[in-house]
Amino acid sequence: MASSVRRRLAGFAVLGAVGLVLAACSVNVPDPASPKPSPSESTLATPTITPGHDAAAVAAKDLPLAAGGTLAPGDPVTVALRLEEVPGWTVVHSALQGEVRYQKADGCTLVARVSVNQEPLVVAGDDAASTKELFRYLDPGIAVENLKPVLLRWGQDSDKPQHSAEFLALDSSAASGGKAAVVFARLFSVPASSVYVSIACPDDGALAKARAEAAAQLVVVPPG
Repeated sequence: MASSVRRRLAGFAVLGAVGLVLAACSVNVPDPASPKPSPSESTLATPTITPGHDAAAVAAKDLPLAAGGTLAPGDPVTVALRLEEVPGWTVVHSALQGEVRYQKADGCTLVARVSVNQEPLVVAGDDAASTKELFRYLDPGIAVENLKPVLLRWGQDSDKPQHSAEFLALDSSAASGGKAAVVFARLFSVPASSVYVSIACPDDGALAKARAEAAAQLVVVPPG
């Protein structure tokens, strides 16, 4: 289990996110069985308008895994993260090939990223299955039955009722022989974009605190 978690964390360490609000960096996740496509340049997301799609209505509701089909194609889900406002946390780097990395004084690290162009991993119309494919891609030996649903804040408007977006998470205790770690991820099947957040700490107590601090500062941002 410990070696599996280390492999997962190594995979997530190269995943990234833009600092305060993660723009859509075009970083492909190719199908291992298919020829690798030409790398895409990192660009700012261009807003798209889908006829008949009400982005505000989607943002005003919870987004469980089963509701992924309410999103529109073309415009990725992003993330806002202001962990540097919490005592003890500092930014190691931001917007380095699309990645943001934080370090905490107690030895915890957090890495986050938004990726687009993930069609090779998408199970059409099924965010849960697509997310499991993403985890399998990062670690072919993963037992997807160990993934657990978690809720992260959905939407940035602090003056409105708070809503949640459902992710899948993989936890590992330091008792298994490595670092205590958790990875949150969701592959949004319609826009074919994904959000990943990984936290690793020296022990379970530090992870629990870091996880709570990250959850308080992290917002999953609806498109549009």
